[in-house]
Amino acid sequence: MERVTKIARTSDIRHLLAEYVPCQFRSRIRVWYTVNMDIDVLHQIEQILGHQFADEALIAKAFTHSSAVDNRLDSNERLEFLGDAILAIVICQTLFEQFREYPEGELTKLKSMLVSRGTCARVARQLGLPAYLIVGKGMISSKALPTSLAAGLLEAVIAAIYIDSGFETAQDFILRNFNALIEQVNAEEARGNYKSLLQQYAQEQFNAAPMYVLLDEKGPDHNKCFESEVVIDQRHYPSAWGPNKKEAEQKAAYNALLELGVVRQNDMRGDA
Repeated sequence: MERVTKIARTSDIRHLLAEYVPCQFRSRIRVWYTVNMDIDVLHQIEQILGHQFADEALIAKAFTHSSAVDNRLDSNERLEFLGDAILAIVICQTLFEQFREYPEGELTKLKSMLVSRGTCARVARQLGLPAYLIVGKGMISSKALPTSLAAGLLEAVIAAIYIDSGFETAQDFILRNFNALIEQVNAEEARGNYKSLLQQYAQEQFNAAPMYVLLDEKGPDHNKCFESEVVIDQRHYPSAWGPNKKEAEQKAAYNALLELGVVRQNDMRGDA
């Protein structure tokens, strides 16, 4: 069997398997196809990542989406799970050591922005990783890889590097690609700036900017409360109250991020 020279799409191999190969042998051949990537492509990925793998099968698995295999265990999903945890601990440790004057709530907000799907997808795209992702036939026609897939790919790559060479190597890869972002969010006074995170996510995911609408205000002039909501591409998100318009908009942005799945319920900790 000739080696496959292109790994970014799997439609041709899947078509051949379906037409010419008995069912009982297809999964084995798919695994062979995935693991035996073209050596030039493997080296391209290694150059992009700045890491030479001892176990090149890890690269193949990291770049295999569940839509391209019959058994989800042959995809990058388990690596994505591990990579998410490794990314979080590296970012948390870095923030803890670099910003010693920040309280827990401020560190949580910075971490939320840095490990978000939008940020991870942005890093993956900057590296050019999505071009190498193996996806199923139904996803080939997509013009752009969804943010969640690009983010998951980066996390899978982080896990692959960790398994192949240990924590320090994975940490070096993460910091090499996230240090500038850490400096950026701090320089932009992004502590608690959910509006900044939502702006970035909305542009990447919907190609639209968030709009903030003042819905209501209550109380005397010296002690007013304001209610704001976020609208993105005509979709309205849960409103929020704040002691001033800025605070209400921050909380409304958090509610939108929560509904979009970008942040978790406990990321705000009650202080925007």
